[in-house]
Amino acid sequence: MFGAGSKGRSSGRRARLRQVAALALVGAVLTGAAACGGGGDEASEGDKGGKETGADGKASASAPADDADGSDARDPAGSGGTGALSQRDLSALAFADGEKIGKYTAGEFTLGAPLGEDYTADPAVCQPLVSLAKGATAVDPVSEVHRNVDVAEEMLGTTVAVQLRSYNGDGAASVMKALGAAGKACAGGFVENRAVAKGQYLKAEPVKAPDHGDEAQAYRFTILDVKGTLKLYEYLTVVRSGTTTLSFRADITDTKDIGKVPEEVITAQWKKFEAGSKP
Repeated sequence: MFGAGSKGRSSGRRARLRQVAALALVGAVLTGAAACGGGGDEASEGDKGGKETGADGKASASAPADDADGSDARDPAGSGGTGALSQRDLSALAFADGEKIGKYTAGEFTLGAPLGEDYTADPAVCQPLVSLAKGATAVDPVSEVHRNVDVAEEMLGTTVAVQLRSYNGDGAASVMKALGAAGKACAGGFVENRAVAKGQYLKAEPVKAPDHGDEAQAYRFTILDVKGTLKLYEYLTVVRSGTTTLSFRADITDTKDIGKVPEEVITAQWKKFEAGSKP
């Protein structure tokens, strides 16, 4: 569910938690804390960043990002056009900073998009399951917006990385094909190479996707903690509408399985996007 491609940017709360959460979890489980069902926090679906070629080594086919002022705005998503949305227009379709979604609150990542360019997949075909940011596939987004959604009072509660990316031409459809290929090729697991550690994905299982947009895919990941002793769970849902993808990655810093990306988060973002992108 997905970095912005800038070098040296931290991945925000999710990255910090992913680097330390497993160690904390070991102690918590041994003392019985995790067994008591304490609310966990998602390490959320993050995104990769920074490479100028796709995971398969192909050069990027996308154009440079639009100006932040939106002066190069093109056809709205879902309108049948083939142009990407501008950064300004895409931002207007995403959750606003402080926007409430039930018990959740949306905001920007304080240190940039989740998961930077130091996060890669082995084998490389699995990269879209780790991130859909620049360099994840042969097609790079023209514009992208990243939002963090969580419960403000819960330090270790469910977190959702919500990321909108817009492409030229059939780029968004190509990204969904790459995601589907990764889901099939990497169903039995793969390695996520992180900035300071490795993460072992044991399974990548398809789950029921929402009935939104032109197409949608959803996955459940079973991941070993950095000690290789505890199983953690993450969920990824990606919806495509025209030239834009909406990615949702949910996780929790706990051993419990949250079951899916919170439905209210997906529905709220989809409705806002759909309403704002109509011609």
